[in-house]
Amino acid sequence: MGPAQSLEEFYKDKLHWLPDNLKKEMGHFNVFRLAEVLSRPHGPMPYRRVEFYKVSLMMGNNRIEYADKVLEVNGPTLVFSNPLIPYRWERLSPNPTGYFCIFTEAFFRQFGHIRDYPLFQPGATPVFTLTGAQAATIAGLYERMLTEIASDYTYKYDVLRTLVFELIHLALKMQPADTSIYANSNASVRISSLFMELLERQFPIESPSQQIALRAPSEYASQMAIHVNHLNRALRESSGKTTTKLIAERLVQEAKSLLRHTSWNVGEVAWCLGFEERSHFINFFKKNTRLSPGAYRESNSIV
Repeated sequence: MGPAQSLEEFYKDKLHWLPDNLKKEMGHFNVFRLAEVLSRPHGPMPYRRVEFYKVSLMMGNNRIEYADKVLEVNGPTLVFSNPLIPYRWERLSPNPTGYFCIFTEAFFRQFGHIRDYPLFQPGATPVFTLTGAQAATIAGLYERMLTEIASDYTYKYDVLRTLVFELIHLALKMQPADTSIYANSNASVRISSLFMELLERQFPIESPSQQIALRAPSEYASQMAIHVNHLNRALRESSGKTTTKLIAERLVQEAKSLLRHTSWNVGEVAWCLGFEERSHFINFFKKNTRLSPGAYRESNSIV
């Protein structure tokens, strides 16, 4: 898995041109019809992170890979991609149609932090299967984006931000409401958010020379300047899981991704994930998946 794709690389690879406003402080936004982009010659989409956000409406039969998951969908699907999670899209039917928009975090700088929305949080489900009516509503939003971005209206980017927020809120309404967060104390929520940010900051692993810096709960607690028991209590209140469990789940997710998408040997994967002994990693992986790393790779590898 290579380094994250930049906006410049996206435009050069998919569209063969660079927009004039790519480097402006206001951030960047653009919207496309999928068929128009696919009509241009470009190589296969690799499994990788990107340095920008992307929201796609896809029609037809498609395979979507993100984190350690693979989904095959047939029908209208809405997909939210963000810079933290590597992903890949593969079309399984000819002549797919749809839309997508791309934007940077800076595009929303004066409107809050886009990364704080649940759709862009670690562990969220970023793929939504749509009904025909939902797909028609969302396609209408994209058509409004295309009309707006082509206009000479002075405040068109404010309108475009509003349309992106409308997409986000339509998706959020498709999820069952999670009221558990409101039952927790503000302190526990803040501690949990900081812990998850520290955890996710270490991933994805993009080189066999890259090793995570924090492995044990005590290391996270020390980084946050709190006692490990305080950290564990806060995470139990906010997520129902222990610190050790949350760390283990994220390590397993990354291990699956590396075993599927790289040719690194098991020892290299183990070292990257903070296991000094290959055997310790094998035992850890078996305990959490009931498969050895080798058996998992043999049945899932796409390298």
